[in-house]
Amino acid sequence: MNEMATPLDLDQLQTFCTIADCSSFTEAARRVFKTQSAVSMQIKRLEERLETRLFIREGRKISLTPEGVMLYALARKMLRTNAEIIDVFSQDDLAGNIRFGIPDDYAVRLLPILLSSFQRTNPKITVDVKCMASEDLLEGMSVGRFDLIVFSQGTMDEFGELFRTEKVFWVASKDSEALKSEPLPIATGPQTCSWRDDAIAGLNRSGKDYRIAYTSSDATSTSSAVMAGLAVGILPQSALQAGMQIIEDKQFPALKDAQIALLRASHAYGGIYDALASHIVDEMGNLEGKEIKAKAAE
Repeated sequence: MNEMATPLDLDQLQTFCTIADCSSFTEAARRVFKTQSAVSMQIKRLEERLETRLFIREGRKISLTPEGVMLYALARKMLRTNAEIIDVFSQDDLAGNIRFGIPDDYAVRLLPILLSSFQRTNPKITVDVKCMASEDLLEGMSVGRFDLIVFSQGTMDEFGELFRTEKVFWVASKDSEALKSEPLPIATGPQTCSWRDDAIAGLNRSGKDYRIAYTSSDATSTSSAVMAGLAVGILPQSALQAGMQIIEDKQFPALKDAQIALLRASHAYGGIYDALASHIVDEMGNLEGKEIKAKAAE
C-alpha cells in the first residue's frame, strides 16, 4: 500500500496544531501532556510522512513554513470533524471547564445574558471568564490562556468565525460639554485598537480639530469619561448605555462596522466547546431582535 494513502495520525495533527498555536515545542508539550522529546518525535514522523518541512526553527523562534500553514488549516478541519463524530455517538452528559474571554465592551450588557442562560441549560459546565481588550484576548489565546474567545476585530485572525456585525457610533453624554470644546476631546482605546485608527483617519480626512484626551484598553474607563461629559467616545451598538447620545452631526465621519468573531484553540471543538460556541452565536446574534447570520471561517 502506498504510504501516502495511509490515514494521518490525529494525535500527531493535534500536537502539530498546538505547536502552531503557541509557537513553542516546550509549551505544546505541556498542553498535550507529553514530554518535549515525544512532541519532537511526533513532528519528525509527521514531516517524514508528508515528505515536507512544517516548521522553521530560528533559535527559540518557531514559525510555520508555507506547507505548514496549509496543513494547519486542513488539520483544524480534521480535528473538528473528529470531535463531531465523537459527539454523535457519545452518551455522556456535557461537563467540564471552559476558559472564555470576551471584550469588556460587551461585559456590561451581553455577558450576564450569555452566561446566565448558558448555565441554566448546561449546569455541569463551568465557565471561567476574563474581560479584556481584543488585542489582549488574541495574545492570550496565542499563549494558551483561553479555549474560546470573542473578539471585536473579526478580520484579524484567519480562523475567526465571524458571527455578528454592528454599527459603531460617535457617542457623548446628554448635554455633553465635550461637543462644544475645541479641539474636540476624544476617549479611545490604545493605538492597537482598530476603531481608534478608523476614527482618527476619518477625523483627519474631514479636517476636524481634535485631541486624544483619554486612552485606555478598559472600555469601562473610556465610557466613564464619556458619561462624565469629558470626552466624545466610539462605541458599538451593543455597548451603548443609558444616558448616552449618538452623535449624528455630519462633521463626524462615518465609522466602519464592528466585526464580532469567535476564535477557538485548535483543541476546542465538539462537546462543551461547541455547546458554548453555539450558545454565543445564538444569543449575540439575536439580541434586541436583530437577526445576525453566523458565518464560520472554516
